[in-house]
Amino acid sequence: MTIPMMSSDASAAATLPAVTAAPVPEPREGATAATTADTSWDDLVAQVREAGLYPTEEQAERVTRAVLAALGEHVVGDERVDLARALPEEAGRIVAAQVPAHQAPAAAEFVNELSRRLPNATHATARWDTTSVLGVLPGLVGDDLTHRLLAQLPSGYALLFGQAELVRAA
Repeated sequence: MTIPMMSSDASAAATLPAVTAAPVPEPREGATAATTADTSWDDLVAQVREAGLYPTEEQAERVTRAVLAALGEHVVGDERVDLARALPEEAGRIVAAQVPAHQAPAAAEFVNELSRRLPNATHATARWDTTSVLGVLPGLVGDDLTHRLLAQLPSGYALLFGQAELVRAA
C-alpha cells in the first residue's frame, strides 16, 4: 500500500483558505497523520487482507465486518464512541450499530463467539481472523485509545490486538 506524502513546502500552506469545511483531526498518540486522516474502508480491508494473508478482498471484508461487529458489542462508554470516530466511517458505523452486552466475555469466548458467526470457522481460524483485524487497529486508532480499550476488556485481549499482555504484580 502506498501512502501519499504530504508536502512540507511552507508556501503551499500559505495558499490554503483561512477557514476549511471540516476540521482536520489531531493525530492520535502512536498514529501518524496519514493513518488517522487518510484511511478509508478499502484501506482498512486491504490492511486486514495483508495481515491475515486472505486470498480475496471479499474474504478480508467479511472477516473485518464480523470482528468489528463482535468488538462493537463489548466496548462501551467513551471508548466505544472514540473507537467509532477513530475508524474509517464504514467501520465506525459497524461498531456503533451494535447493542452493547452487559459484560465482555473472556478473550477465548470472544473468539468462540466469532467462530460461530463465520461460516466454516474453527476456533483456530476464528483466532486468526480476530488477530488479523484487531492487530491492525492500534496503528489506526493510536496507542492511547488501544490501551483504554484493553483496560475495559478482560485480560487476554491484548494478544488479540497484537500487544503484550501486562500483568500487575501481586
